[in-house]
Amino acid sequence: MMSKLEVRKRKHSRRRRSRTSGAAYPNVSAFLEKIKGYLPQRSLSWLACVPLVAIIVSAWGLAAQAQEEMTAASVQTVLDNIWVLVAAVLVIFMNAGFGMLEAGFCRQKNAVNILSKNLIVFALATLAYWAIGFSLMYGSGGNGFIGGGGWFLSSEDPTTYGLSEGEGLTIAVSFLFQAAFAGTAATIVSGAVAERIKFIDFVIFSLLLTGILYPISGHWVWAGGMLSEIGFLGGAGFSDFAGSTVVHSVGGWAALMGAAILGPRIGKYQDGMPSALPGHNMSIATLGCLILWIGWFGFNPGSELAATVNVPYIAVTTNLAAAAGGVAATATSWIMSGKPDLSMIINGILAGLVGITAGCAGVSFLGAVVIGIIAGILVVFSVYFFDNIQIDDPVGAISVHLVNGIWGTLAVGLFDRELGLFYGAGATQLIAQILGILTIGLWTVVLSTIFWMVLKSVLGMRVTEEEELMGLDIAEHGMEAYSGFVKDAAGAASTTSAAGIPST
Repeated sequence: MMSKLEVRKRKHSRRRRSRTSGAAYPNVSAFLEKIKGYLPQRSLSWLACVPLVAIIVSAWGLAAQAQEEMTAASVQTVLDNIWVLVAAVLVIFMNAGFGMLEAGFCRQKNAVNILSKNLIVFALATLAYWAIGFSLMYGSGGNGFIGGGGWFLSSEDPTTYGLSEGEGLTIAVSFLFQAAFAGTAATIVSGAVAERIKFIDFVIFSLLLTGILYPISGHWVWAGGMLSEIGFLGGAGFSDFAGSTVVHSVGGWAALMGAAILGPRIGKYQDGMPSALPGHNMSIATLGCLILWIGWFGFNPGSELAATVNVPYIAVTTNLAAAAGGVAATATSWIMSGKPDLSMIINGILAGLVGITAGCAGVSFLGAVVIGIIAGILVVFSVYFFDNIQIDDPVGAISVHLVNGIWGTLAVGLFDRELGLFYGAGATQLIAQILGILTIGLWTVVLSTIFWMVLKSVLGMRVTEEEELMGLDIAEHGMEAYSGFVKDAAGAASTTSAAGIPST
C-alpha cells in the first residue's frame, strides 16, 4: 500500500505532464477537433481529386517524353543539314583543285584562260541548275524520264523536289550540294578541250551540260522515293552511290566528243606520233591533286545525305582507293617508261577516287583497295591509248573520269558486299550496271555531239592558228598569268615542238 506522500507525488507528476503538453502544443487539440469535423464533410471531394491528380501526372509524363523525342528528331535534322552543307563546300572547293591541276598540266601561255574557265564554270553551273537543272533532275512533277516543277527554285514545298516535309534536308541545302556536283561535270570537260577552244563556246556548252544534259540523265538514277517519280534506271536496279557514271562518265563522254571534234593542239602529233607538250608548273598541279583528294571527302561521304555512322566508313574506302590508285599508277608508269612519272601519280590518285565513287558505301576495305589498284593501272594504259588514236587530252581527263567512271560503276556489280558477283549474289547487279553505263553513255554521246557540232558550225568553236600559237591568255583575255616574271629560255626551249613551234 502506497503512503499518502507517494500518492501526492504521482498526482503532482500527472498534473505537471498535463501542463507541459498543453504549453508545448497549445493548438494540437484544436487542430484535431478541426480534422474530425472536416473529414466527414470533405472526404468525397478529396477522393475525387485523386484520379484528377493521376491524370495530370500521366499527361505531364507523356508530354515530357514527346518533347524529348521531338528534340532528338530535330537535332538529327539539324546535324544532317549541317553535314551536307559542309560536304557541299568541300565539293565546291574542288573547283580550285581542278583549276590548279589543269593550269599546271598545260602551258603557261594558256594559264589565264584555264583558270578563267574553271572559275566561271561553277557560276554558270549554279545559275543553269537553279533555273531548270534542279527541277529537271529532282522535280516530282515529271515522270521516269524527266523531272519537272518548281522552276527557278520557286517552290517552298520540299515535296516539289522529292524531299520530305518537316524532316531531312531542306531545299536550300539539297540544291547547293547538287549544284556543286553539276559544276564538277562541266569542269571535267574543261581539261580535255584545253588550249584550243574559244571561251564563249565553252561557256555555252557548260550551260547546256549543267542545265539539260546532266540533270536529265541524273534523274534516271537518283530521282525516286515516295515523293517523286523514280528514275527508270534506278527502278531497274542500277546503282551509283556518288556518281562514277552520273557525274564522271557524263563529263568524260562530253569531254571525249569535244576533244575529238576540236582536234589535237598544233604540234601535238608529228608524223603520226605523239609529241610531248609538257605542263609549265607541276607544283600547282600537285597541289591541285591534293585539293581534289580532300574535296572528295565531301563528294563521297556527303552523298550519304545525312550525318550517320556510314559517313566515316565511306571516307575510309574513298581514301584507301585513292592511295591504291596512286601507288598502282606509279608502279605501272615506272615499269613502262623506266621512271616514276609525277603526272601519272597524280592521275592515278584521281583514278582511284573516281573508281570508288559508285561503290564507296557498299564495298569492303579490301574491295576498295582492289578497285583503286585496277583504276591506277587502267589510267596509265588509257592515257597511252588515247594518245595513240590521236585524241588530244592535255590533262588526262578522259582517262581519269570516263574510263574509271565506267570501271567504278562495273565494280559495284562485282565487289558490293550485298549485291556483288564476287560475294555470291549472282550477275543481276552487274547486268544492271552495264545497262546503266550503256544508256547514259549513248545519251551523253548523242546530245553532247549535237551541242558541239552546232557550236562548231555557228561560232567556229576553235581559236585561229595564230591565236593558238600566241596563247589564249593574250588572244582571249588580253593578259598574262606571269606578267613581269622573266621566262626561262631553257624551259621555253624544252617545250618547243618537233616542228619548231614554241609552246610558251
